[in-house]
Amino acid sequence: EVGEPFKEEKAVAKYLRFNCPTKSTNMMGHRVDYFIASKAVDCLLDSKWAKAKKGEEALFTTRESVVDYCNRLLKKQFFHRALKVMKMKPDKDTKKEKEKGKTESGKEEEKKSKKESGKDEKTKKEKEKEKKKDGEKDECKKDDTPGTPKKKETKRKFKLEPHEDQVFLDGNEVYVWIYDPVHFKTFAMGLVLVIAVIAATLFPLWPAEMRVGVYYLSVGAGCFVASILLLAVARCILFLIIWLITGGRHHFWFLPNLTADVGFIDSFRPLYTHEYKGPKADLKKEEKAESKKQQKYDSEEKSDSEKKEEEDGKTEATRNSGTDGSGGERHSDTDSDRREDDRSQHSSGNGNDFEMITKEELEQQTDEGDCEEEEEEDTESGPSHGKS
Repeated sequence: EVGEPFKEEKAVAKYLRFNCPTKSTNMMGHRVDYFIASKAVDCLLDSKWAKAKKGEEALFTTRESVVDYCNRLLKKQFFHRALKVMKMKPDKDTKKEKEKGKTESGKEEEKKSKKESGKDEKTKKEKEKEKKKDGEKDECKKDDTPGTPKKKETKRKFKLEPHEDQVFLDGNEVYVWIYDPVHFKTFAMGLVLVIAVIAATLFPLWPAEMRVGVYYLSVGAGCFVASILLLAVARCILFLIIWLITGGRHHFWFLPNLTADVGFIDSFRPLYTHEYKGPKADLKKEEKAESKKQQKYDSEEKSDSEKKEEEDGKTEATRNSGTDGSGGERHSDTDSDRREDDRSQHSSGNGNDFEMITKEELEQQTDEGDCEEEEEEDTESGPSHGKS
């Protein structure tokens, strides 16, 4: 026989009920709240009962002590153990999924074959670019393997059933709450509601000043609500007039967020919005799209042209190096030939100097040299006088 719970046990159960994370589901046709055992143990180890007071020991020191205490709460029917039963899909759904997977795999194979045929026609540079892009995509999408359809992430549904072995175990076991105390906030709100209803029914007994004040307040609130409704209708009429006059090109909204699901202050912001939806707007959109496409194509062409220029520069450099070598050899050959000719001329001149000459020949040579010098002087003096 299990006795009634003590005050301490009720306090622990209440703390656990409002602080331990819970989820709701259906069990035997009823909506119930359940929690996981490991999270309940962690919650109680962080509570005030896990800290030692002056002259008293802590109630919860280890996980085992928490499990023993929760077993006591389970026996006193604060909660009970439940069993998770996964819902199985019928055979028809599984067959349909298999057929869909086969069709999707066949379509993917066809797409891959088309892509491979297109890739064979491309150049090597484009293939390298595509490989780099594919490598980046593979890092982001490791799970997408070829030939297999994409699996959608779906939560498996389950239902709860009562467990035969009613024992508290530390782990991923599921426990359903039976204890459902009233929270202080809900109690306070209910009390305020009851008092407000009683006060409204006793309105004729109120003092005259309070009744006049409530009357003016109610009239002011009514006028405010009516003004908002009139504003909502007026903005629709204004939009319709502008839309008809401009032939649907100008969309002008006054207080666009007035009836939107936003806060009180945000419903009056912004003051107005204006959109132009004519042929020029469509042309601008198309031009923007075309300009973006052209920029992409230009960037790709620039990259290809830069690579080609680099390759051409390398080939020209190699050719120039070859021609420079041959030219250097030729220059060296011509220089050597010139030097040899000069040497032969000097040697020939020097050879004439060493020949035997008579005195008469020497005198004739000196006379001829003097005559030539005089003629040169006359020729130089003649043009100089002419210039002057």
